[in-house]
Amino acid sequence: MSHPSLAVVIIAKNEADNLAECIASADFADQVVVFDSGSSDNSQQIAEQAGAEFHQNTEWPGFGRQRQLAQQKVRCDWCLWLDADERVSPELAQSIKQAIAADQSAIYQIARKSWVFGRFLEHCGWYPDWVIRLHPTGLTQYDDALVHEKLQIPQGQQVQKLQGDLLHYTYESMEHYLVKSAGYARAWADQRQARGKKSSLGQGVLHAVGCFCKMYLLKRGFLDGKQGFLISVLSAHSTFVKYADLWVRDNDSRSQ
Repeated sequence: MSHPSLAVVIIAKNEADNLAECIASADFADQVVVFDSGSSDNSQQIAEQAGAEFHQNTEWPGFGRQRQLAQQKVRCDWCLWLDADERVSPELAQSIKQAIAADQSAIYQIARKSWVFGRFLEHCGWYPDWVIRLHPTGLTQYDDALVHEKLQIPQGQQVQKLQGDLLHYTYESMEHYLVKSAGYARAWADQRQARGKKSSLGQGVLHAVGCFCKMYLLKRGFLDGKQGFLISVLSAHSTFVKYADLWVRDNDSRSQ
């Protein structure tokens, strides 16, 4: 009797520096799908050399819809979702294989540990950063959100925890952080604007201060040293920027 099969699915763009290690960390999968949104580097060559299937959709529909399209390429019983800058730890790999072998109709979440500017964060609210990533392919899919997409959990469905960490190598540099953060802020503002939402600079300030206090004080980011302080400040800045972006759009439209 054949064992339940597993597909690893990675949505990516210009991740040539990360893809090989990401795919190698999940070498126990039966299928690896790299679903690309229009890379200008050699992502396709690297993905295929690592044994992955490479597909593209260059008309970006948002993160949620892109994941839905990627899932259509899956031929296996189970889906494991990874980002290119993530690595499956050996303990997590063993836990995933055991969950697949049990072949229960379950959805699993994973503790993600992030490497930020020279160390793994243990606090700041960043660990354990539980992310839902493993599910039977036919059971569910992601929602339509432009950003901060979520896997839809069927009513009454239990979410179980896997053992081991998903290692997340988040930012290569300060520039990388700022570019990535700006992209998320823009997508957040796009989504809110499409719903007719408005903002103010005051809201931005309050949410930014609240973000810093929560991460650095309540979530004990100070125990993560200088990196904890830095990521708390940067997160507060990113929070302010997304509210400011939405305010600027509304202000510009009123002045025209």
